[in-house]
Amino acid sequence: MYEKLHEIVMYLDYTAWYYLNSVWHNNVLDAIIPFFRNQWTWAPLYLFLLVFMLKNFGYKGLMWCVFFLATFALSDQLSAHLMKPIFMRVRPCNNPELAGIVHNIVPCGSGYSFPSSHAANHFSLGIFSAITLGFLSKWIRYVAVLWALSVAYAQVYVGVHFPLDVTVGGILGAAVGIITARLFLLKFDLSAIRLVKSQA
Repeated sequence: MYEKLHEIVMYLDYTAWYYLNSVWHNNVLDAIIPFFRNQWTWAPLYLFLLVFMLKNFGYKGLMWCVFFLATFALSDQLSAHLMKPIFMRVRPCNNPELAGIVHNIVPCGSGYSFPSSHAANHFSLGIFSAITLGFLSKWIRYVAVLWALSVAYAQVYVGVHFPLDVTVGGILGAAVGIITARLFLLKFDLSAIRLVKSQA
């Protein structure tokens, strides 16, 4: 039963990867999508969040930044240093069986593929932000999740991960984001500060 289920999951994973990476690509996407998974692309966003939180929420804003960084560190440790050495799945761009069909447009790297740390980290940050900052505006929740999804998709598109890698990475990251957000909200209530300011 387990072997049959494993075969089905792997078949679906490789089939989805084949279309997302090797079929559905073009020169325009090749030029744009690598930026979605580049850490420096999002550096201005992180800087903006740091300044925004400190300016508007003071000490609690500082603690938000601490939790934000802790969320990243936790998801990264779980995905990269705990799970990857256990599963040791080879990346598509390093898999000799896929050498003739993989569409690889970024440096492949030597690390393992499962789960995707990029997906785990961005989903953890996206979900944490959606839960803790969603009170500011409804669109923040949608943008945060869309941001994480775009990074996960980019990892498959550029050839460094399989769909199953980013799916499990996303689930792991979302779980971490939910936990750290709940812990943050137990101690710090940003919405109350905002309400006081608006009444003043």
